[in-house]
Amino acid sequence: MATFDEARVTFAYQGFETTDNPNYINENELTNAQTLRCFKEFINHSQPGDARFTYHYRDQLYHNKTKLTVDLAHIRGWNANIANLLETKPAEALPLFEQAATEVLKEHYANIDNGAALDISTVQIMLNSSTPLVQSRTRSIRDLAAERVSQLVMITGIITAAAKPKHKATSITVQCRSCKAVQTLACKPGLGGAIIPSGCNQPRLPGEERCERDPFIVLPDRSQYVDQQQLKLQEKPEDVPTGEMPRHVLLISDRQHCNHFTPGTRVNVLGIYSTFKGKAMEKGMNSLQQPYIRVVSMMEEAGDSHSRFNFTQEEITTFERYARSDKIHELIFSQIAPNIFGADEIKKAVAALLFGGSRKSLPDGTNRRGDINVLLLGDPSTAKSQFLKFASKVAPISVYTSGKGSSAAGLTATVVQDPNSREFYLEGGAMVLADNGVVCIDEFDKMRPEDRVAIHEAMEQQTISIAKAGITTMLKSRTSVLAAANPPSGRYDDLKTAQENIDLQSTILSRFDLIFIVKDPADPDRDKMIARKVLDNHRTAGAQQREQQSSDAKDVDFLRRYIHYCRSQCFPRLSEQAQDRLAAFYVEIRGEARSSATRDDSETPPVPVTVRQLEAIIRISESLAKMSLTPTATLEHAEMAIQLFTKATMDAVKSGVTAYNIASDPQRERIHRLEDKIRRRVGIGSYITQKRLMEEMVALGESEMFVMRALLAMAAGGDIEFKRERSVIQRVR
Repeated sequence: MATFDEARVTFAYQGFETTDNPNYINENELTNAQTLRCFKEFINHSQPGDARFTYHYRDQLYHNKTKLTVDLAHIRGWNANIANLLETKPAEALPLFEQAATEVLKEHYANIDNGAALDISTVQIMLNSSTPLVQSRTRSIRDLAAERVSQLVMITGIITAAAKPKHKATSITVQCRSCKAVQTLACKPGLGGAIIPSGCNQPRLPGEERCERDPFIVLPDRSQYVDQQQLKLQEKPEDVPTGEMPRHVLLISDRQHCNHFTPGTRVNVLGIYSTFKGKAMEKGMNSLQQPYIRVVSMMEEAGDSHSRFNFTQEEITTFERYARSDKIHELIFSQIAPNIFGADEIKKAVAALLFGGSRKSLPDGTNRRGDINVLLLGDPSTAKSQFLKFASKVAPISVYTSGKGSSAAGLTATVVQDPNSREFYLEGGAMVLADNGVVCIDEFDKMRPEDRVAIHEAMEQQTISIAKAGITTMLKSRTSVLAAANPPSGRYDDLKTAQENIDLQSTILSRFDLIFIVKDPADPDRDKMIARKVLDNHRTAGAQQREQQSSDAKDVDFLRRYIHYCRSQCFPRLSEQAQDRLAAFYVEIRGEARSSATRDDSETPPVPVTVRQLEAIIRISESLAKMSLTPTATLEHAEMAIQLFTKATMDAVKSGVTAYNIASDPQRERIHRLEDKIRRRVGIGSYITQKRLMEEMVALGESEMFVMRALLAMAAGGDIEFKRERSVIQRVR
């Protein structure tokens, strides 16, 4: 019979005096028999909460014969000493608890079957706690200290790696090679094994030779096993202090806890803090032990976004009253990065990203993402990184990273090898850890192209497919991406086309719902207002403004909790009027894209207008409806989404200089003068290479960019033609 801990310590009965309380038990004079009796009494007679006429745990055990989920708070209410024993000596108490549950089940079926004994396997105790542990306030991996070894601990974190399950022996059968004597040895729990004797103790007849040294061989087919899986638990990214490395700890789960959690899952773990000596430790260093946790129970954090928030009825009433405010959208937009001057459209986009749209599962089994992706591209010192920092602070789940320091494996997932077992397993990256949250990627343009390609699937399909080292699997990455980038030249050049300023592939750009061109214009009035805002921020950052800072912190916490409540409770859909308006707008922008392509085949828009852009507007409309806890996205929400999309992505596509869009009158005059120079240099019907013409014009003091704009204008007017992939120019008129 396989129990939680076969190698438990037993105590001889020394007797003790009881009080009048039938549930009294003295933990300092504990015996196995009395502990077993108390556990059986708890299962048979406990009535937790308001259950006055039902026996909750006994009925649960009869219904599910393989496991029993028990709340430690109920045990403490029944008998505090037994609860203390489970917290301080769980390796000794839990096997007795499982034995008690098994005996209760056997007694029940023996009675209803007229004494017939049934083959009932061991019941696994799923111990959890609805309240913090009395003996320990541990909630983080950083709180695990040496004095907690062999005690019950409760921590939270993210599963970052999961190995394939193995078969752990609870008892092994060995046989002597000489005399064929058989022995059964108990194995230590967790990562421990069995100690095989060095000699055979079988009695010998006079004259018989003793068995040789180390005579035992293991009989695998006569041993008993349970499933066991190794997991890697890491701190939540939002809980890691600035400048610190995230801590992680090894988890050992067995039996019914196996194969339930994948990398990226946020869990609450209740387990026994234990140690083992790893193979990587140097020889002779017996005093150094590696920590790990033997899982007693492990539960996924509840709710969308897997948030740790639990809302009271008072909070829910406050949220619903806040959602019914007259100008709810203006209130939310004003709380987005209040220390940043202007950038109203970007604040609306960040708010839409934080709330997100509605995920949909179609009848054919495919899914449509509800998360919104936003790209901020433009000049330095325009608060792009500050928007990323604010979003990572407000989002219930977030991961902040930099493009230069991120690889494809760090963003998606990688296959690593365990140094002890030499086994390959998956380890999730930033987009897996931020499942149901936000990934903020700064310096997006500094990433290598092959690393950007790796996140294509994660941004649109919201999955990460892995096929490495014999591992073929798929991980979830239901996350929004907020990215910041600079143009290739460092600053946005108005004399370049949009394609030249946005130096990213259209395959990645089409996956962004909103693309903003952030410029730093030289406007004295605007500069004066920005300077006043910056100076006010520095002035109010002193100690005399602590009260105001405390109020701002409360506003951020309220916004974070309100975002999570909206994401978990509201899933809006489009109304008929909103659908008609969005369909008409999509047809309109597709028509503009076709007419633009007809006028000038030489210039391709950096963001092609496809169905993805229609889905982007749908998600923005749903996000605006979710802000007010409205189940239907109305025509008003659709109009706001169209306005935001037009000022963001559509303006980004049309930005820069083209043959039909010259920035100012002086620039037009300069281009006209260049056209005259080119006509005087190139006769009608003659040819010249583009490189040679550029060199001659530059020698005359002209800018290459203006020369290129003049050539595009002449090509659009039919004066010249580009030959041989634009390397040769012919004047035709």
